[in-house]
Amino acid sequence: MLRDRRLLILLAAGSLTNIAGGVVAPVLPEMVKQLHFDPALAANLVSMHCLTIALFSPPLGILADRIGHLRILVPSLIFYALFGVAGAFMPNFWPLLATRALLGAASGGIAAAALGLLGNLYEGEERAQALGLTTSTIALSGIAFPLIGGWVGATHWQYAFYLYGLGLPIAALAAVGLKAKPKTKAKPKAKAEGDKLLSVLRHPHTLRLLLTLALTSVAMYAVVIYAPLYLEQKIGADTVVNGIVLASRAVGAAMISALGAKRLSKAMKPATAMAMGFGLMALTLITIPWLNQLSWILLTAVLFGVGFGIVLPTLYSTLADLAPSSLKSSVLAIGTGAGFLGQFLSPLLLGPMLNYGGLEEVFYGAAIISMIAGLLLLERSGKKSNTELLSNVEFNESQRNSRTLR
Repeated sequence: MLRDRRLLILLAAGSLTNIAGGVVAPVLPEMVKQLHFDPALAANLVSMHCLTIALFSPPLGILADRIGHLRILVPSLIFYALFGVAGAFMPNFWPLLATRALLGAASGGIAAAALGLLGNLYEGEERAQALGLTTSTIALSGIAFPLIGGWVGATHWQYAFYLYGLGLPIAALAAVGLKAKPKTKAKPKAKAEGDKLLSVLRHPHTLRLLLTLALTSVAMYAVVIYAPLYLEQKIGADTVVNGIVLASRAVGAAMISALGAKRLSKAMKPATAMAMGFGLMALTLITIPWLNQLSWILLTAVLFGVGFGIVLPTLYSTLADLAPSSLKSSVLAIGTGAGFLGQFLSPLLLGPMLNYGGLEEVFYGAAIISMIAGLLLLERSGKKSNTELLSNVEFNESQRNSRTLR
């Protein structure tokens, strides 16, 4: 599968959404120092893109289904590069924050179109493997680009922003290497497509999956935000140790997503795989406050990453199965928006626990959120829900066609 040029281009494009914050985070202290920003306010420069990705992914995914994926993907990649690099030339906080918001909007278009293309290019086990490779690539980019951003920005913080320029060559590769499928029939009317999308989104199983995606991101981002603070407090870890621990989490996610997603899809039902992943995430989150040796902390971080790497691609694959092929971009984009909204909400939901009981309570709270997310999917099996949902969509469509013929 890795020999497929189309998949490699989509993996490269998808990884850009993950580095939107990772590139800037290492140079944020230097920006605060040189530009005289308020540190509390400056933290929004790292998280602002999560909000606009959440807001723009769904409408851009719907638009991609109607006008074509490449017509969204290529311009989004170009705007990603332009808005990202523009941040280097903004000396004041609010214009810089605006470029970060626009970068997130472009990232939402990339995520929506890339996931939609993946959903349409592959089916069944191949799609599960492709989504697993996507999660693996995102995890690996989450390791590499903060390190690269810190290294490039060591000379001057502005240089880190130039890394966003990678969007331009990837846009050129996408324009040349990705071809839209030829149309075999006329597109349904926009109103009919909107009715079908509403039928999918109103289904209880779809709503549970979207809520689960958001809660998964809340728990995952708790580790990204609070683990470095906890390690510094508990074992006196420096930035190098913090980076190694976070990299271990990403390595665990990358390994299981790349190597285990296809096997798991064969061996067990999606709901069973996700329950196992959520259980592993909750167990490791509960364990973190009890550890004070680096070797055990690293092992726990890897196991947390394995749990997350099981859950995320399985969630997206299950969500893709809920939608007709003409709506996969829309549904997956809404799922992406739910995930990034969860990242944005993570410090808002868990921050009060930090003030109330300390960092230990934050990890216990994140573990509870993981368990709640797993319990949401136990009500009904994914297979029955998917079949019922697609039948309902087809039935509603046939009713509309019958009324039209009359």
